[in-house]
Amino acid sequence: MYDALNAGRIDVASLRRQLAGLPLPRAADGRLVLAVDVSPWLRPDGDCSPQRSFCHTYGRGKDEHRMIPGWPYSIVAALETGRTSWAALLDAVRLPPGADVTTITCAQIRQLVDRLTAAGQWQAGDRDILIVLDAGYEAPRIAWLLRDLPVEILGRMRSDRVLRCATPPRVYQPLGGRPSTAASSCSATPPPGTPDTRSRTPTPGSTARFGGKPGTGCTHD
Repeated sequence: MYDALNAGRIDVASLRRQLAGLPLPRAADGRLVLAVDVSPWLRPDGDCSPQRSFCHTYGRGKDEHRMIPGWPYSIVAALETGRTSWAALLDAVRLPPGADVTTITCAQIRQLVDRLTAAGQWQAGDRDILIVLDAGYEAPRIAWLLRDLPVEILGRMRSDRVLRCATPPRVYQPLGGRPSTAASSCSATPPPGTPDTRSRTPTPGSTARFGGKPGTGCTHD
């Protein structure tokens, strides 16, 4: 068997077509959901391995984040609804050092969507394929570059990203825990020295368990 593997080769294009034609997991409504992420193959002792990059790892050693030499791979997998650790791996591309991850990811998704369409996994009239991205991806740029495909882009945002208001100063929490989500709220208090341009208006509200509850909303002028 090993002699055959050493003397043989893998037709990568044919393998990708075969994977796209297999029965795929889907969401509860029958929609295709594809997750994209980078997973490293660590090679710290492979000094002669070509095109190694420094891969960010979590919880190694004394719960430290370390950069370890290895090969990062961009992987696309089909997901299903429910609690399961199983996923259908559909594509994997090794990222060379200094690669533009967004450009490679867009090309990878575009080619995969073409294969899925050719295999009959997606047809005209079906819901758009949902592409799920981690916080490290440029979701707006990817959505713009893939705007001609039948896909929707869903990206996870970093906890320190702000859309409307300035980020308030972080408050030290002796008991630990995640920082407050007020940074992304329009009701966040402006930093010292910044004029408060918010206008507050009372807003009615009600809850199913506790009845009516008055609230205050704010808008920026």
